Amino acid sequence: MTAPPFAQGHKLSTLTGVRHGFFGRRGGVSTGIYKSLNIGQGSDDDARNIRDNRNRIRDAMGAEKLLSCFQVHSAKTVTVTEPWHTRPQADGMVTNVPGLALCVLSADCVPILFADNEAGVIGAAHAGWKGALAGICEATLDAMEALGANRDAIQTAIGPAIQQDSYEVGPEFRDTFVGEQEWTDRLFKAGRDDRSHFDLTGFVEETLSRAGIRDIDNLGHDTCAMAETYFSNRRRNHAGEPDYGRNGSVIVLDK
Repeated sequence: MTAPPFAQGHKLSTLTGVRHGFFGRRGGVSTGIYKSLNIGQGSDDDARNIRDNRNRIRDAMGAEKLLSCFQVHSAKTVTVTEPWHTRPQADGMVTNVPGLALCVLSADCVPILFADNEAGVIGAAHAGWKGALAGICEATLDAMEALGANRDAIQTAIGPAIQQDSYEVGPEFRDTFVGEQEWTDRLFKAGRDDRSHFDLTGFVEETLSRAGIRDIDNLGHDTCAMAETYFSNRRRNHAGEPDYGRNGSVIVLDK
């Protein structure tokens, strides 16, 4: 069986003792609108296909377990010490346990992977606009530091997500962001009528920088535009499809 393909952040790929990958829709067994590497446990795909796809990613990362949260667009994080049977409701995970792969699901939201390989601490976060604005980036960094990570040594990678040209929003969306953080006004560019295009990955990158992170890779892959490579919720809405698959972003400490 051929391992599914994945993208990587340049800085994270240079670290010893850490493996990571941003997986899209290629290399799995699902069919139809879920073709082919759908790992979304909340989707209506066949559970056996989802399990097979997740196992393929687990094996590609050389992990013992692949763990995902029940994501709720929050700033809540969990510290992972052992595999779980029931997914916790959270959008960030951190661990210092080798072999436990942290997996964020996304289909336009921003996946972020974190690593301090000197301290042996990793993290993963799912940043939709609500979670990003609520502080999921900062909460994940705080949780890593609680395990002994040094913020100055943490390297990060922002994975495939909806990019500005694909992310059209209304005036109320803009008002929400600018009302809470005035500096975000520059992340909006004019669209048709009263609409704007928002740079969500740019917001995440700037948030990480303001939180003290110096090493940030931003892949710049547009999930909505790259239909052959990634799942996208916005694209499925445009197409009128009933459901959508989820991409997986994974990081694990070597055993």
